[in-house]
Amino acid sequence: MPNRHEITAADILPREEYARIRSEERRRMAALKRNRRVEVGPFVTFYFENWDTMRHQVQEMCWIENGGPEQIPDELAAYNPLVPKGTELVATFMIEIDDPVRRKRILASLGGIEETAFIRLDGAIITAQPETDLDRTTAEGKASSVQFVHFPFTPALIARFRVPGTQVVLGLSHANYSHMAVIPEAVRAELAGDFN
Repeated sequence: MPNRHEITAADILPREEYARIRSEERRRMAALKRNRRVEVGPFVTFYFENWDTMRHQVQEMCWIENGGPEQIPDELAAYNPLVPKGTELVATFMIEIDDPVRRKRILASLGGIEETAFIRLDGAIITAQPETDLDRTTAEGKASSVQFVHFPFTPALIARFRVPGTQVVLGLSHANYSHMAVIPEAVRAELAGDFN
């Protein structure tokens, strides 16, 4: 299937039809997502999105909220911006801390973290561009536990990213959370398919 950049209402199955395949679809998505996640440091996990992951998200939101066909346009408006457009990688990153007291304290110290995400590739730095639909850091400097970022690539960087075995580093350079992780080869290979 060619790389798709936008989900349409026609891509969303009616509830009765989805009910018949939901279990199988959830298993398929779990397998797909395995090579689309990278842990960076002790609390942050990046989940790289594509057309399939976002279509599944829209389908699940429609299933859970059961808003009927009227719900679909709002879900498409919310999730289509997170479908990579062919020259970028798009990720949701989550700051995951089980203890609520500790979570509140740490999030209060991570304001602006969404602006510090980067990918390093052969010495080049690709700085994340946070999703702009709303500010995910409060005026008091508290970060949201869920962030959405785009990594824009040039054609030359896309070509380098696609080379098997290329070392790609994903990181955050926040003053209170500075961690990096090498993207595993299986993940790099999977993400290479997000580019046209």
